[in-house]
Amino acid sequence: MDKIPMTISGAAALRSELDKLKSEERPRIVKAIAEARAQGDLRENAEYQYAKEEQGFIEGRIREIEGKLSHAQVIDVTAIPASGKVIFGVTVELINLDTDEELTYQIVGDDEADIKVSKISIYSPIARALVGKEEGDVVVVSTPNGEVEYEIGAVKHI
Repeated sequence: MDKIPMTISGAAALRSELDKLKSEERPRIVKAIAEARAQGDLRENAEYQYAKEEQGFIEGRIREIEGKLSHAQVIDVTAIPASGKVIFGVTVELINLDTDEELTYQIVGDDEADIKVSKISIYSPIARALVGKEEGDVVVVSTPNGEVEYEIGAVKHI
């Protein structure tokens, strides 16, 4: 399996979720199953069925996170000397050449991507257009509404 690129904060968030699932959610669901079993007939016990489904979800999520962390390539962008070039983990300030609107995005792994906090996946069309370019370059991004030209205003290693 290929390495999964991840920032330090992304890996920490996954580890935190894994710890919560193992230390809080797993014991809670085991207790709920035990309580539902004590009620008797399991065939018609909705609490038992729900608890078993939730247990399956939690165990699946634990395996998924452990798999991602075992294949993670954690990249600390602050340890990489700034060169003005767009790479994984950097924060990029863009200027839309049509509207003069300024946008700021951090390029992160798939699991960390959240457009609401300006984090875009390395595999998104914008990030793919930006990677390898430098400050001052103009990039053309294909969007559903057509092509948009952006100028790279700044590349920050934060």
